[in-house]
Amino acid sequence: MKESYLFLADGFEEVEALMTVDIMRRAGMDVTTVAVDNYEVVVGAHGVHVVADALLDDVDLDDADTLANIEWIILPGGMPGSSNLSECRPLVNALIRHNAEGGKIAAICAAPAVVLGQHGLLKGRRATCYPGFECPGATLTAERVTVDGNIVTANGPSSASNFALEIVRQSKGDEAAIQVAAGMLF
Repeated sequence: MKESYLFLADGFEEVEALMTVDIMRRAGMDVTTVAVDNYEVVVGAHGVHVVADALLDDVDLDDADTLANIEWIILPGGMPGSSNLSECRPLVNALIRHNAEGGKIAAICAAPAVVLGQHGLLKGRRATCYPGFECPGATLTAERVTVDGNIVTANGPSSASNFALEIVRQSKGDEAAIQVAAGMLF
């Protein structure tokens, strides 16, 4: 089974990251949180400290076999978390290569604009993001969650469950997403 990686940088939006990890794991998906600054404890935008499962140095994003075995690259939003992710060159390089190969990418809140848009990954695509952010090259929707090909975007913390359930739906099908949602009383 392919593994998914959710990347954490100081200033990440806690609800978006943790809700996504929780829902994916409830669906039986293999998701690892990765600290891009190579220290285990990452501090969210609202002061919540989260211990990452792995450090960026533990995940060889330059290795073709590693990239081939990634199902999802997931980016929570938050500020300055999204800016910090955007400045992580190994992550950006992996996103560009993963996208070129049709690999699945998911970004929420500020991350669609600040990470994907700034690095040309939304050019010619439909996307959504936190209101007030510009997504260079994208046609913005007013949807909570937008899917365009291999990229899923969402607009903010209140859409975190919708975002995560869409990731589950894309990977495991409608029934799996419905079961997880029902189990959580959605």
